[in-house]
Amino acid sequence: MTSILSPRLNHRLVTERLTLEPISPDFAFRVLDYQLDNRKHLQPWEPRRAYEFFTLDAMTARVRAMAENVAAGDAMHWLMFEQERNAVIGECNFTNIVRGSFLACHLGYSIDHRREGKGLMREALAAGIEYMFERIGLHRIMASYRPENARSERLLHTLGFEREGFARAYLKINGVWADHVLTSLINPAS
Repeated sequence: MTSILSPRLNHRLVTERLTLEPISPDFAFRVLDYQLDNRKHLQPWEPRRAYEFFTLDAMTARVRAMAENVAAGDAMHWLMFEQERNAVIGECNFTNIVRGSFLACHLGYSIDHRREGKGLMREALAAGIEYMFERIGLHRIMASYRPENARSERLLHTLGFEREGFARAYLKINGVWADHVLTSLINPAS
């Protein structure tokens, strides 16, 4: 069982309909396209984004920082592509990896507005979760969602996440402190 995210490991995942590519500065332009195309769709669920966020320079810096976090073993960031790999259709992120006696991380994700309801995010997350449990050796993956986000609630439930609590004013989303439901998934092999 691997305990760090070594840059020498191939972190690419291939599922029935998707390829999950590890984040790389080479993808900055495609990530920017994804963010611009989904700006209104993602706005209710993400932090308020300044105008500068949606520039190539800012996105290149963001993607580079994410890749550095992967190389340091602190996160795993995947970009979702359909098999033809033309455009980013989503993101799948396992962040804040803590080792030692905790062996846990946080899960975050988003998908293109035209691809909702097709099971693609479930397919991507199932592959990512398996990788994080089996290859990285994590014990727990934590995810939170806003109570009104029924899609995330169903998705996480389908993947086996269990509700652990409710956090008032948990994250500042779209400029407002928002309540979140806290869930987690425990590695069945640990």
